[in-house]
Amino acid sequence: MNYHNITHEDMLNGDGLRVVLWVAGCNHYCKNCQNPITWDINGGIPFDKNAIKEIVEELSKDYCSGITFSGGDPLHPYNRKEILNIIENVIKPYFPNKTIWIYTGYKWEELLNDMVCNKIIKLIDVLVDGEYIQELNSPDKHWVGSSNQRVIDCKKSLAENKVILKED
Repeated sequence: MNYHNITHEDMLNGDGLRVVLWVAGCNHYCKNCQNPITWDINGGIPFDKNAIKEIVEELSKDYCSGITFSGGDPLHPYNRKEILNIIENVIKPYFPNKTIWIYTGYKWEELLNDMVCNKIIKLIDVLVDGEYIQELNSPDKHWVGSSNQRVIDCKKSLAENKVILKED
């Protein structure tokens, strides 16, 4: 997996102050995407131990609420296993009280049918799903760019077997 950047103390991509991992690779190609440079799966730099170290250092700060995976698309088929590995082996064991958000162009319903994505969804707190659609641009909506995108509370949705949106 490649990535483009790790943002520290981000307030725009989830609740609280967060660390954001911007991964490479997206096959949605949304018109007027905010990050088209991240579409190329071979773009950016290889995700390595230094990147893990930087994430761990940021998550270790008391004021850091958690991590957000964005991009590109963290759930691009090429990225899924590495994202699961990071969550299972770094985030959950060492930072069990930090929240995990993922932004993806895929829909909740299709992700549940993928074995790796299903495991990821069971481990995270919030999934922001759906492609950005310029015609549905909605600057007044919190945490999304277009009104078709949903901010899903994963734990409640799994418990009730239906999509439950996160409250602001």
